[in-house]
Amino acid sequence: MATGSVLARAHSALGAEDLERFESIVGRANVITEDDALEAYNTDWMRKYRGSSKVALRPGSTQEVSQILAHCNAKGIAVVPQGGNTGLVGGSVPVYDEVVISLGRMNHIISLDEHAGNLICQSGCVLETLQDYVATRGYTVPLDLGAKGSCQIGGNIATNAGGLRFLRYGSLHGTVLGLEVVLADGTVLDNLTALRKDNTGYDVKQLFIGSEGTLGVITACALALPRAPNSTQLAFLGCNSYEDVLRTFIAARRDLGEVLSAVEFLDSESLQVVTEHGVKDPLGAGCRHYMLIELSGSNEAHDAEKLSTFLENVMEDGSVVDGTIAQDTAQTHGIWRVREGITEALSKSGAVYKYDVSIPLTDLYNLVDEMRDRLAPLGAFVTGFGHLGDGNLHLNIYTPGDFQKSPTVQQAIEPFVYEWVSSRRGSISAEHGIGIMKPAVLHMSKTPEIIDVMRSIKGSLDPNNILNPYKVLPPP
Repeated sequence: MATGSVLARAHSALGAEDLERFESIVGRANVITEDDALEAYNTDWMRKYRGSSKVALRPGSTQEVSQILAHCNAKGIAVVPQGGNTGLVGGSVPVYDEVVISLGRMNHIISLDEHAGNLICQSGCVLETLQDYVATRGYTVPLDLGAKGSCQIGGNIATNAGGLRFLRYGSLHGTVLGLEVVLADGTVLDNLTALRKDNTGYDVKQLFIGSEGTLGVITACALALPRAPNSTQLAFLGCNSYEDVLRTFIAARRDLGEVLSAVEFLDSESLQVVTEHGVKDPLGAGCRHYMLIELSGSNEAHDAEKLSTFLENVMEDGSVVDGTIAQDTAQTHGIWRVREGITEALSKSGAVYKYDVSIPLTDLYNLVDEMRDRLAPLGAFVTGFGHLGDGNLHLNIYTPGDFQKSPTVQQAIEPFVYEWVSSRRGSISAEHGIGIMKPAVLHMSKTPEIIDVMRSIKGSLDPNNILNPYKVLPPP
């Protein structure tokens, strides 16, 4: 683990008696020690971060998690909570030989209140499984990610995942109603209520949303579920400039606001790389920028008419030069495949350097242009895409045909990209978190005073620093 090798290690090593204790808690079959089996726990899905854990534990209950943490805290053994391991900043893999606590066995749906629209489930439930379950009952999960087939809801909450419909449903800080969390010493915080209103002092659960497993291990959650839309409309639009993209977005918020559920954008470079890997271009118009606009409502005829009128208007004023509206499920999937297929296509094209930032919309694409000019002499290509509706740019840089990371390219990107974002009061991490990738640049988004408060919270809840050490906070 090259990134973490500069960090000081200050935890106890495992002994035979520790393994015996773990076996007594979770059973021998759920104590993973074989090297081949540990590979998946020690490596992130991009194979960018790699640890050297000697054991992964698969608890099946909150009580088992509590017993594991109580033992590890008493012995000074560091742990890493792990969900679907789909993160992009190394937050869910060990830096050294920390014990991995995999929550995948804790995948039970506890209850669904179909009157109030509340779901209570364990943290190891896969997001897509939850989506399918609630859809048959007329609801939807207020979160949708490209990794939905493998990411787990506990990990989503621990990283405060954003996703494709953040514009419509907002942050998990608003849709998580309650949590069950195990603290470092094994204490179980039972705040697993599904109340919409509870104004009784500090809203403690908020501390754990986005904490990346550094303050506690989330074992169960209660979620507010929106009703599933009766009507979904999707348009794919082509624009000649980023300024036209912004004008189209303004028009969409004005004319489609009450049913607008997603506004995504991508540049022609992103479209090119995804079509080179088998995804069909919905337009074939050769535009400079593209947008996906999705409506979710209750009246199909009304929503379709609104979208059609909107498209006519933005094409008439020149903001949009070409566009298409999906007419069936196959076309809808095809359009979404363009946006969701970019990451996979890039990974097949060369070594990829990924940056997830928030920037004021007027400045957002300027970063892509500047990075393109900066990196062109090094043979690196730059793509820009993301969630326009919430100002989230996915800046992806790759070296075509070269799958080895280049120190020269890396040094040309960092710290320049973070300094650029910071100078515009943006965020160095819009939705992917900090993990092991970004603690050293946390100060570019958080003031020293805020970082001090974060340290004090960490010190209070995890005084022995056993929970996901080396992550989020910079070294003191």
